[in-house]
Amino acid sequence: MHRKLSFIISLLFSYSTTFSQSANLPHSSKASLSVRPKLVVGLVIDQMRWDYMYRFNALYGNKGIKRLLKEGFTAENSFIPYVPTYTAVGHASIYSGSIPGINGIIGNHWFDKTTGKIVYCTDDSTVSTVGNTGKAGKMSPANMWVTSITDELKLSNNFKSKVIGISLKDRGAILPAGHSANAAYWYDAGKWITSSFYMNALPTWVSDFNGKNLPGKYMATDWNTLLPINQYDLSTADDKPYESAIKGETTVTFPHKLSLIADSIKNESFRTTPFANSFTFDFAKAAIENEKLGSNTVTDFLAVSISSTDYIGHSFGPNSIEIEDTYLRLDKDIADFLQYLDTKLGKGNYTFFLSADHGVANIPSFLAEHKLPGGNFDDSGIKKELNTMIETDFGVKNIVQSLQNYQVYLNCDELEKQGKDVAGVKKAVIKLLVSKSFIIAAFETDKLATITLPEPQKTMLSNGYNPKRSGDIQFTLKPGYFEGGKYGTTHGLWNPYDAHIPCVFFGWGVKPGKTNRETYMTDIAPTIAAILHIQMPNGNVGKVITELVK
Repeated sequence: MHRKLSFIISLLFSYSTTFSQSANLPHSSKASLSVRPKLVVGLVIDQMRWDYMYRFNALYGNKGIKRLLKEGFTAENSFIPYVPTYTAVGHASIYSGSIPGINGIIGNHWFDKTTGKIVYCTDDSTVSTVGNTGKAGKMSPANMWVTSITDELKLSNNFKSKVIGISLKDRGAILPAGHSANAAYWYDAGKWITSSFYMNALPTWVSDFNGKNLPGKYMATDWNTLLPINQYDLSTADDKPYESAIKGETTVTFPHKLSLIADSIKNESFRTTPFANSFTFDFAKAAIENEKLGSNTVTDFLAVSISSTDYIGHSFGPNSIEIEDTYLRLDKDIADFLQYLDTKLGKGNYTFFLSADHGVANIPSFLAEHKLPGGNFDDSGIKKELNTMIETDFGVKNIVQSLQNYQVYLNCDELEKQGKDVAGVKKAVIKLLVSKSFIIAAFETDKLATITLPEPQKTMLSNGYNPKRSGDIQFTLKPGYFEGGKYGTTHGLWNPYDAHIPCVFFGWGVKPGKTNRETYMTDIAPTIAAILHIQMPNGNVGKVITELVK
């Protein structure tokens, strides 16, 4: 008995001494003793290719991207493990640790055979717009079948955590925020809006923020290069005929006279400027301040997606001065945001990650200038040609209902109803597709397992296939080719320019360093789960990046 009492007294003395010592530790040391971070911030840069981390590095400052690389952990060979590599799919997969075949988000759009209509990824007719008029707010995460890491955080503590998603794009805010979020906000006509899925009226602070008309103030300033234009020697010449102008402009060259764009379209044109990135960070700070994120008794989560990098990239391409200048400005925005978090929450008290939803292809005309292979084509032309062939050979009209995500949707019910040879039609469609010089292979999607395809292409196609939502026939392209017009560029395929993305972790619970082993977008959610000691999302297929976890 005496021996037991002595042990208890000794244990209490030890605890008392340890507590006393920790109370005198500097702020950052005390933070390392906490069970979890105050706040997790996810930053997804829309269309950020991995090479942008280093391509413009000599012109970056020391407190933005360079700081993340120096003080954080970077997984240098992170890839998207599925196709198509589009915005909605990327955001859903980062935050769910899942793939389209499981989470249901197989594209930004897909064709629904039961209704005969195109479905947008976050469409929800059961909810209404909050914060503006019109249909832009009739959105929710209902089409996503799985939980997100943000949902799992809330589940872990009986929904005490606050979770907010922010992006110019509805899909960039809604899918990361998950099903149980306190709020998701996206941009419409100069304002931040939401839907009745989350609330019935905007909080006062959001209305007040909208009342400042920051887009109008940003657009009153013309877009000139941050540095003297002759320093942008990593880009093509400023005036290229294959670039696409900002809406309301007639030129693709600097300076971009934003102040002269008509007021009726200024709020839309704003998306295709780097100032909309700054505007998004402005709103993220306002959310932290007004929602008191990071001041909770449990960890909160802020999911931020930067969208203007995508709009600018589509219009001007990855080799433009516009993209180079956008990333130099973004680097400054990131530096400013990290400094804000340091001041507001305390350095080392938050966990931060940066990634991208997809990359981007070079503009085919740019490739041609340098004798590199590539090209584009028009989906609508192929659809028309296929329907003409089927009508001629099989005597039935409009059997090809849609081409989406490099897949052909056929009206097989109608073929069966008319007693037509469904297998014969599919074979004829495949034959016509592979006759195209830019198409390598075409096959029935549900027979992928029996098709000979190279890796990683086959696995990525398999991960992207969803029996409920995918088309009947898939086709693959030569590298450098994509569906699109003659101006600007796009993304969506398996190739490294579309699928190799940055993956950087920073802050609480993160051991600085790097790995060159192959990792995946789907590894982000389980890694955050490991850091927070919570359950992985329920559709998760990713693995923890163990090298970075303290």
